[in-house]
Amino acid sequence: MSDIFHFKQFSINQKNCAMKVNTDGVLLAVLCNSFKPSRILDIGTGTGLISLMLAQRFDHAKIDAVEIDESAAATAGMNFGNSKFSSNLKIISSSIGDYFMNSNESYDMIVSNPPFFINSLRSDSPKKDVARHTDIDFFETILNSSESHLTENGSLWLILPLDTSQMIKMIKTSKGSIRLQNEILISSFSDSVPHRSVLKFGFGGAEALVQNFVIYEKQGVYSNEYRELLSDFFTIF
Repeated sequence: MSDIFHFKQFSINQKNCAMKVNTDGVLLAVLCNSFKPSRILDIGTGTGLISLMLAQRFDHAKIDAVEIDESAAATAGMNFGNSKFSSNLKIISSSIGDYFMNSNESYDMIVSNPPFFINSLRSDSPKKDVARHTDIDFFETILNSSESHLTENGSLWLILPLDTSQMIKMIKTSKGSIRLQNEILISSFSDSVPHRSVLKFGFGGAEALVQNFVIYEKQGVYSNEYRELLSDFFTIF
């Protein structure tokens, strides 16, 4: 795999990042939504992919990107600096717990493609362990802290495997006011079992809206909805 991934309006150098450009991050960046957000927080930015895609989508938004791994944070900072969106992007090398503890910022949208192998076997790569493994405390921190750092109409968006998603939906937040508003079930094909879930949390709302998103029309052929959402980003479209 090449160290450089080229999009239409920016490029991602992923040489020093354990987690490379992937479908999960790309889908979260195009499926999450907010009405003209002015402040966005990207938790665990990695290469900076999601932040850069959101900077392209919401050109007036200021985006803070938090990354605990120092080398990944440096790479994301370089990717930000090399893009035309650099003035709207800020990299913060910190754990999310420390960041939330020391920040008074409020955000219209918080997004994360988080570690998702809860209580599973570790790999032989410390960097990948940081990027891909966590425990339930991590998600409790995100949910509870997001309540204090979201604007009134703000939203938290996560992309997760189905089993992790089910676990996260059962977490009760400390204030009890943030709730699931939307779930997007992602499948490879229309007749295949969903393998990812995009969750939107926010304040208030009725019963959560459940939607479906299909990546492929058939083997090797992307669906129209996938092509439409990624047409402004991928050079193959």
